Amino acid sequence: MTPPIRYLHTGGQGEIEVKRSRFIATLAPVKNEEEAAAFIEQQKKRYWDARHNCSAFVIGSGAELTRCSDDGEPPHTAGRPMLDILLGEGIRDVCVVVTRYFGGILLGTGGLTRAYRDAVRAGLENCVIALRQQAVPVTIRADYTASGKIAYRVAEAGYPVVDTVYADDVTHSLLIPEDECESFRSAVADASQGKADWSAGDPVFYSEINGKIVID
Repeated sequence: MTPPIRYLHTGGQGEIEVKRSRFIATLAPVKNEEEAAAFIEQQKKRYWDARHNCSAFVIGSGAELTRCSDDGEPPHTAGRPMLDILLGEGIRDVCVVVTRYFGGILLGTGGLTRAYRDAVRAGLENCVIALRQQAVPVTIRADYTASGKIAYRVAEAGYPVVDTVYADDVTHSLLIPEDECESFRSAVADASQGKADWSAGDPVFYSEINGKIVID
């Protein structure tokens, strides 16, 4: 089973000011290098009059693809510190551009590094970061008597409930970790005296965002 992955669900923007220099961090979700490159170019056009538009991105569940750019700042003072924040937070499928409007005061390498890191942190505060997990979609249909017992066991186990349909009987649509499916199937059989219908699909990835289950 694939371990949970933190990823950028919704992008955002944050801004800080350091010695009259403005640092504007803009983040967006990306799925591949082409999307990241397009987003970086978009921000460069948007802030065409800025001194620098530094960037970093992380793509893939295992951070298989990472890139960063100092865009004219002294080497390793912008892009790499920005990338380090994304990697340190464990966020995947994300691209960030930090735009700098120079304020006339040199910050030094240490000051620049801190400023770019702090700008990314400020941007992340206004983003939605979600946890992508893998599970098996399971549908359980049972009569009302057994359904109450099944619902109790679902709540006790903490499995995400995608939907519950009440008709002549009750249909529960759940997401269950693959390695727990057989044991829970036995629990359902016990609760329903073997009368509940059980069906399972192929594993899917899902996230819980603002209390709602979103299946990839």
